Amino acid sequence: MPAQRVLIVQQQAQPAQLLTRHFRSRGDQVWEAWEIGQAEALFKQIKPHLILLDLHFPGEGWLEFLRRIQATDPKVKVILTNQYPDVQREMLAKSNGFHVFLRQPFQARWIEQALRRLESVDVPTQPRQQPAAVALPVGQPPAVKVPVRLKITLPYLILALLFALASAYIITQVVIESVQDRFFNQLVAAGRQTTDWMVREEDRLLATLRLIANTQGVAEAIQAGDAEQLRLLSLPLALNSNEEAIEILDTQGVSVFSARRPPDAPRGEYTYSRDDPFFSQQPFVQRVLRREQDARGDKFAAFVQAPWGDYFYISGPILDTEGQLRGVVLIGKSAASLVREMKLDTLSDTTLYTLNGRRIASTFPAFQPTLDPALALEVLQTQDQASKSRPLDINGINYTELLGAWEARSGEDLGVLGVALPQAFLVRTSQITRLQVFLLITISILLVILVGIYLANLITRPLLRLVRATSQVAQGNLGVKVSVDGNDELSVLAHAFNAMIAGLQEGFIYRDLLGRTVSPEVREQLRQTFGSGNVRLEGQQAVATVLISDIRGFTTLSEQADPARVMNWLNEYFDRIVPIIVKHGGVVNKFDGDAMLAFFGILPRMLSPKKSALAACQAAVEMTTAIDELNRIREQRGDPPLITGIGINTGVVIAGGLGAKDRLHYTIIGDTVNTAQRLEALTRQLIKGTGAVIGHATFTALEENQQRFTLEPLGLHSVKGKLERVMVYRLSAPREIPQVEVTL
Repeated sequence: MPAQRVLIVQQQAQPAQLLTRHFRSRGDQVWEAWEIGQAEALFKQIKPHLILLDLHFPGEGWLEFLRRIQATDPKVKVILTNQYPDVQREMLAKSNGFHVFLRQPFQARWIEQALRRLESVDVPTQPRQQPAAVALPVGQPPAVKVPVRLKITLPYLILALLFALASAYIITQVVIESVQDRFFNQLVAAGRQTTDWMVREEDRLLATLRLIANTQGVAEAIQAGDAEQLRLLSLPLALNSNEEAIEILDTQGVSVFSARRPPDAPRGEYTYSRDDPFFSQQPFVQRVLRREQDARGDKFAAFVQAPWGDYFYISGPILDTEGQLRGVVLIGKSAASLVREMKLDTLSDTTLYTLNGRRIASTFPAFQPTLDPALALEVLQTQDQASKSRPLDINGINYTELLGAWEARSGEDLGVLGVALPQAFLVRTSQITRLQVFLLITISILLVILVGIYLANLITRPLLRLVRATSQVAQGNLGVKVSVDGNDELSVLAHAFNAMIAGLQEGFIYRDLLGRTVSPEVREQLRQTFGSGNVRLEGQQAVATVLISDIRGFTTLSEQADPARVMNWLNEYFDRIVPIIVKHGGVVNKFDGDAMLAFFGILPRMLSPKKSALAACQAAVEMTTAIDELNRIREQRGDPPLITGIGINTGVVIAGGLGAKDRLHYTIIGDTVNTAQRLEALTRQLIKGTGAVIGHATFTALEENQQRFTLEPLGLHSVKGKLERVMVYRLSAPREIPQVEVTL
C-alpha cells in the first residue's frame, strides 16, 4: 500500500505520540496539530489522505472543520478519536456523515480495525430495524416557570407602562449603576487571573523539566559530555511542549547543551550552544548543585537577565539510576512571551518590573512604564494586606494599573506584576431632545403592533420544528434534535422529545458495547431473557463440547517483557484463534490471561454431540496451524514462541447466568469443563510443542468423523479430581484434510 499523508489533530501530547508512532511504522507521512486553526492551515498545505481528529475539542469548531473538509475534498478519510463515550457528539458526527470512531487506548490492532471500518463505510446502508420498545430513564424535564398565557399577556402590560417608566428608567440606570465599582472589581479579577496563569505556567514548565530529567540516557549523556545525544533526547520534548529555552548543565554549572528559540522565531527553530559558564554563579542553580530542598521540593525558580535576554527559569536536578547528581536542567521562557500570553488569557495589559521598579517587559507597544522604587518596595511589603493601584495615561487613554508581587514557586519575590485596564466609564447625558421623545413614542407604538406578530411566530415555530423532527424519526433518522429555548410548556415538550431520541441513541450504543464485550450469541440470549422480563438467565443442562487453550510458561515470558508488550502479544495471539472458534460455530466464553474457554453445541441453538465434537476438533486443528504460523513470524522478529496446549472434552454441562442480580456472566460449569482443563494440562507432559488432546468422550462422540483426523492414543492417565483414569488421544490433521463444513 503506498504511503499516505496523515494529519493527527489531538489536544493531548501522549495520544498524538502513540498515533504518530503507529502510522510512521507503516511508512506514512505524519503531521501533528494541537488546535483547529493549526489543523486547517496544515490541511490546506499538505492535502492529507487521512485525518484523526479528537472529538473533545471545546465548542463547535471541530464540527465546522469537518464540514469544511467534506466540502473541500470529499475523498479525505476521517477517524474521530475520543477518550470516553460522548453520545451527543458521536451522533452529531454521524448525522454529518462521519461514522468511524477510535477510543483510547490507541493500540495497534484497534487502529487497524478503525482503518478497515473506514474502508467499509463508503457504501450507504439502510437504517436498521428498530428494536422493541424498552422503558428508558430520561432526564428530569425543567419546571414550567413562565406559562404561555403569561407570555402573551405580560408584554402588553409592560408596553402599557413603558411611557410612564421611560424617564425613571434612564435616570435609575445612570444613578444606581456604579460603573467605577464594576471596573475596579473587573481589574481585581484580572489580577487574580494573571496570578493564576503564572502558577499554571510554572506547573507546565515543571512538567517539561521532569520529563527531560527522567528521560533515560540524559544523565549518561551529561556525564559523557555528549551534546548531540542531549539534543536528540530533549528536543522532541521541547517541541511537544513548545518551550523557548532548555539549558542542561553539568555538575559545575557549565552548559553541556543549550537550545533557545530566538524572539518571533517559528516553532521548532532553535539556536544551540554549549560550554557557557553563565549559570554557574546563579544562586538558584547553586542551590540545585548543593542538593538543597525547600518546602516545595528540590526545584527552584528565578528571573535571569542573561546576555540573550530576560528569562524566567525553573531549575531541577538530573540524577542517575543510583541517585547521584549528574547535572541540572533549566526550562525557561522569555519575559516578553510571559506578558504576551498573560494578555491573551486575561484580556488585560500586563507589565513586569524588577524589585527596584525597572521595567522588564510590557504589552504596551509604544509606552515603557516605570515604577518608583519606593512604590515597588511598598507593594512588596504590603502584598499580604492589600493591593496598590496607580493611574496611567498612555496615548491619551486613561488606564488604572493594579500592582502586586511577582512570586516564584517557593514564595520568593522575583519582582512586581502590573495589570492594567482602560477606564471605560459609561456616562449618559440626562438631556432628552424633542426628537428623541418623538422617536421613543413612535417606536413604542410600533412595538405594540409587532409584538403580536412576534408572539404568534414564537409559539408556532417550535411546534413546526417538532412536527418536522417527528417525521424524520418516523423515517428512521435518530440524528435529529430540536432546540430547547425558553422555559415554558413548549420547551418542556422539546426537552422530552430530545430525551426520547437520546434514549433511542443510547440503546443502539449499549447494544454495540455489549456486542464487543460478549459474543453475539450470548448478547442475543441476554436480549431475549431481558425482553421476557426475567432478569436472570436460568441454567439449562446440555451436552456440549468444551475447548480450553493455554500458553505454556507464559508467566515466565511476561516477567521478561513490559506489560504493554505482553498485552500486544495476547491481542495478536487471540486475533488469530478467536475467529477460528467463531468460524466453526463456537462461543468464546471467557479469557483468563493467556487461557481461553470456548464451547460448542449450545448457542445459538443446541447441536448433537457428534456435530459439536466435530466442530471443536476442526477448530483445534486450525488453531494449531494458525499458532505455528504465528510462531514463525514471532521468531523472525526475535519474539519467543507461544507454545499452546489445547484440551477438548464432551459431556453434560450447565449453561446459564452466574452472578448477582445486578451483574451476570453467561458461562458453563460442570465436570466436563474441569476434565477439559485437566486434559489441557496433560499436554505439557505428553506433547512437546503446540498440540491438542481430546478425551475418550469426545473420541466416542465423533463416531464416523474419527476418520477425518489423526487420533493417536496416548494411554490412560490420571487427572486431578477423577478417580478413574481417562483415555487420552492426540488430535492432529490427517495427511489430507477433507474440506467439511459443519451444518449448524
